[in-house]
Amino acid sequence: MKVTEPRKHEVISMKTIGFLGGMSSQATAEYYRLINQEVKAIRGGHTVAEILMYSVNFQNIEAFVRNEQWEDAANYLVDKALRIERGGADFLIIGTNTMHRVAPQIASAIKIPLVHIIDVTAEAILRLGLKTIGILGTKPVMEADFYRNRFKEKFDIELIAPSDRERERVDTIIFDELCHGIISQKSRDEYISAMQNLADRGAEGIILGCTEIDLLVTAENFSELPLFDTTKLHVHKAVNLCLGIEEIV
Repeated sequence: MKVTEPRKHEVISMKTIGFLGGMSSQATAEYYRLINQEVKAIRGGHTVAEILMYSVNFQNIEAFVRNEQWEDAANYLVDKALRIERGGADFLIIGTNTMHRVAPQIASAIKIPLVHIIDVTAEAILRLGLKTIGILGTKPVMEADFYRNRFKEKFDIELIAPSDRERERVDTIIFDELCHGIISQKSRDEYISAMQNLADRGAEGIILGCTEIDLLVTAENFSELPLFDTTKLHVHKAVNLCLGIEEIV
């Protein structure tokens, strides 16, 4: 009787995702879940992504944001990004919108490409031919120039922010609830109200500009306008680069 030799497994090749996370742990867990879910859906079997992750202490990040210590934030995250690069990552994603405020410092310190969360979001907006978009996120994302200017100067997209009171509530809910995994219908209703007000003011779509927001509201909760979920868009780009569907540039 002929004995069949076991077939030798050929190592599956993919790019290694460098992931700077922990901002917050809730968003990081969602990134990890979604990346591997999408990779498995494309490749099947037991395939998951190769990820080199550095998860930072969110207590430091929260303090940097609250106290506007952006230089300290840049130094802190540059150090972590360099560790990821030395570990062998092929490109870097930062799992937060707010800390893209220091993305220029990080990008200039590393040699591997940084996949910017604003760029992948803007590309999705432009595919629908939209130009005026509402924004929900932390106060720095809704108010500071670093976010608004990149959309305008690079992609000619105008952002509309909620009212002062609404911005305060949106920010508070992110830090005091979503970052702790607390999901409430009351907060969901407040977000939906803010989103409706943005629509009434001329927004053609709405950016969920914090990587925790998709835990609270999705298109199922608000279908009046297209929603641009920065987490899912960022994940999709990372998966395409990881699997070689798109080239790393």
